[in-house]
Amino acid sequence: MLTQQDATALEADLAQFCGTENWWKHWTGRITYTDGVKFLAEKAGAFWLIDLVASYQAARLRREEFQVWTLTVDHDRTPMAVATCQADTDAPVLVRQEIDHTDFPLPSIKLWLVNGALMLPSEY
Repeated sequence: MLTQQDATALEADLAQFCGTENWWKHWTGRITYTDGVKFLAEKAGAFWLIDLVASYQAARLRREEFQVWTLTVDHDRTPMAVATCQADTDAPVLVRQEIDHTDFPLPSIKLWLVNGALMLPSEY
């Protein structure tokens, strides 16, 4: 698990991503993702977060061209994390999934899925 200092460094590293040079295809073929999302997954051990987003693209959210995915973490509660999806920041929650246990190092992260491409907001 990353220390708080490592988590702060990770947030600073993520803020540096603007656009992407590569598009990575998820193993399901449902989405692609950017260099920033790949970096997050590698550094935070969070490929499961990409899997979670991809898993909802089969039927329920397929027609939503823009999705805001938010993961909120509190290691002192049960469930430890909650992932939500909205069609926009102020729109109703379309998906809510509780995660009983995680070692995700950040208190929260937002990812955007735009026309099947998962990205950090700074990469839009």
